[in-house]
Amino acid sequence: MKLSAVLDRWNNQSLARQFLLAGGLVSLAAMLLVGAFVTSLIEAAVTRNSAASTALYVDSIIAPLLPDMKTSNTLDDATTRALDETFNQGALGGKIISFRLWRADGTVLYSTDKDMVGKRFGPSEDLQQAFSGQMVAHFGPIEDQESETERALQRPLLEIYNPILQPWSGEVVAVTEFYEVADGFQQSLYQAQLRSWLAVAGVTLAFFLLLSAIVFRGSRMIDNQRAALKQRVAELSELLAQNKALHARAQRASQRATALNESYLRRLGADLHDGPAQLVAYAALRVDSETLTDPQTPASRREEEIISIKARLDEAMDEIRSICSGLVLPQIETAELPDVLRRAVNAHRQRTGTEVTLTMAEAPLAISPSAKICIYRFVQEALNNSFRHGGGIGQAVRQTIRGGNVVIEVSDAGSGFDPDAIRPGGLGLAGLRERIESLGGTFNITTSSTGTTVQMSLNVQDMEQAS
Repeated sequence: MKLSAVLDRWNNQSLARQFLLAGGLVSLAAMLLVGAFVTSLIEAAVTRNSAASTALYVDSIIAPLLPDMKTSNTLDDATTRALDETFNQGALGGKIISFRLWRADGTVLYSTDKDMVGKRFGPSEDLQQAFSGQMVAHFGPIEDQESETERALQRPLLEIYNPILQPWSGEVVAVTEFYEVADGFQQSLYQAQLRSWLAVAGVTLAFFLLLSAIVFRGSRMIDNQRAALKQRVAELSELLAQNKALHARAQRASQRATALNESYLRRLGADLHDGPAQLVAYAALRVDSETLTDPQTPASRREEEIISIKARLDEAMDEIRSICSGLVLPQIETAELPDVLRRAVNAHRQRTGTEVTLTMAEAPLAISPSAKICIYRFVQEALNNSFRHGGGIGQAVRQTIRGGNVVIEVSDAGSGFDPDAIRPGGLGLAGLRERIESLGGTFNITTSSTGTTVQMSLNVQDMEQAS
């Protein structure tokens, strides 16, 4: 496995798991190092203390039996017999299994093993250290070349080198080497080492558990914050996408609004040209006709012509008022939604003389003026289309609240129509769709041979904020 793959796999782990793996290994290594160091110190201290007490005891028994080792390089028979009795039958018989008396040049002056007496060995490091005035003690495997007999016993032994000092000068004149049976010492040492290992393991485990609890708490907090951040980023990304969609919709609505305004102006111009303008032009022509300009025209004929001209002008004025009434909205900025719906329905009733059923549910109090205008125009245009294409049969307006949206439905019981036949650039339903979607709403048409339902929906909260 490549190093990069291993690093990626490691980085994908949680902080808590990383700490458990890395911290566990570090804690285990630290525990082993500290435990080994502490047990070595305990072993050295216990060995030194036990050896010191044994050496003091042995020295108190052996020292009175020895001659002046400064002036004597050998032991006489009486001293040798006294030492033999001491180690064979005396107080040290069961405690010390081997004893040697060394001279500074490495010669064995006395030994419980008679074959060793008089032999000379190269001074070992321990023997040299003892002749320098320090007591030396070891517990463990015996490595000295002169200690083959002791190695063959296969028993735990405490090896001790103890210097013999000249009382009045303090000079080291000889060194005693002896081996103590260490069955009890070994058990005590093992118990002390076990307690030290348990103490080190307990402290390390407690420290690791405490750190683990802190790390787990921090890791859980980080994970929660990371999850919350991911959710927030997802929400922001969704909002950004919605904003982009709304921005695109607003741009399309702006473009459509410009086109619709141009279409409205062309329609208004066409209505004025084809209606009032033609009537006024007709009246103007009649004013310049011979009937009025010829003095020979009878008065009755002149009066008929004037009445005809006035009728055409009155007709032109009526059409102008009709066009103006369609352009100018009633005062709905301060009206509530129910009043807006009633005004649109009543205006249609008065204009067409048809019956319209109005049903309203509870409506929001705060609605923006643009939303009120949109709703009024929607009802107005939908009723006009229903009257024009459906004969005004079974016309109904219904206002409800669904899922936080204000829903307006205009329906009839006519024969229906083909929604695909609606011109994209038309001023009717296509214009309403653009107007509604520019406010963030929805527009739907459902039609069949038994009737048509036109529906719009606007969000209540958006309308309240806009107001």
